[in-house]
Amino acid sequence: MKKFAFILLALTVFFSSCSSKKNTVYKSKNHTGTPSSNLPSKTRPAVSGNAYVEKYKDIAISEMNKYGIPASIKLAQALLESGNGNSYLATQANNHFGIKCGGVWKGKSITRPDDRFDDCFRVYESPEQSFRDHSEFLLRKRYSDLFLLNKNDYKGWAKGLKAAGYATNPRYPDLLIDMIERYELYQYDRVETRVEKEKREVVVEREIVHNAVEAPVVQTEQIKSPVAMRIHEVQGKDTLYSLSKLYGISVDQIKALNGLTDTNLSIGQLLVISK
Repeated sequence: MKKFAFILLALTVFFSSCSSKKNTVYKSKNHTGTPSSNLPSKTRPAVSGNAYVEKYKDIAISEMNKYGIPASIKLAQALLESGNGNSYLATQANNHFGIKCGGVWKGKSITRPDDRFDDCFRVYESPEQSFRDHSEFLLRKRYSDLFLLNKNDYKGWAKGLKAAGYATNPRYPDLLIDMIERYELYQYDRVETRVEKEKREVVVEREIVHNAVEAPVVQTEQIKSPVAMRIHEVQGKDTLYSLSKLYGISVDQIKALNGLTDTNLSIGQLLVISK
C-alpha cells in the first residue's frame, strides 16, 4: 500500500512538472531584439482618429509654439503616416512619421521593408521625441520657405510641403486639408503677432543654418521617403473586408483612418489606405 502511495505521489509530481513547463512562455526574439510578445497583435483594438488627436494634440501645440509648424499640419501628417498610431513603427518604435536612420542619428533603430527590404528606421524613447525629430527634420533648407507662413496657415503649409517634395502623391495637400477639417484640427492652431512671428523666424533660421553646417550631406529621401499615400476608389464589389485583404491592413484600421462609423461604402468613394 505504501509502495502504491509512493508511485501515485511520484506520478502526480511528474505530471505537475510537465504542466508547469507547458505553461511557461519562451519569448523568442525578432531581429531587433524585441520580444515577439510585444509585436502588434491582430486583435489589438485600432486607435481612432479622435482618440489619437486627443492624446497627442498638446505635443503638437508645443512644437508649433517653438517652431511655427501648425499643430493641425503636424497632427494630420502623424495621423496619415502612422495610421492613427496603429502602424508597426508607431507601436513598436514610437516613430509616428516614418523617419529613417540617415543623417546624424545615433540612437536605437529597427529594420522594416520600405524602399528596400531592410530599411533602417529610428526608434524613439517616447512619442514626444518623435514629434520633436519631425520638427527638426523640417528645419532644413528645402522647407525654409514654409516657416515664413503664419503658423495658422494650414492650407499654405499643406501645399508647400508637396511643392518642397515631402510627398509624391499629387493629392497630398488635399488629404492633409481634408484630415484637418474632418477632425477640426485647425482649432489647435494659434495666430501670432508680427513681433512673435519675427522672433520665431529668427529661431528657425538659426536652426536651419545649424543643421546645414552640422549634418552630413544626406539626401532627404534617405532620411524620409516622400510620402506616397495610397488612395482607393471604391468599386461595385468592394467591401471593407475585401480591401483589408487587398492592402494587408485591418478593417478597423481602414475605418479609423477614414473616420467611418460603419461598414457601408459608396461607389466612387475615396478611401485613404495607410502606407
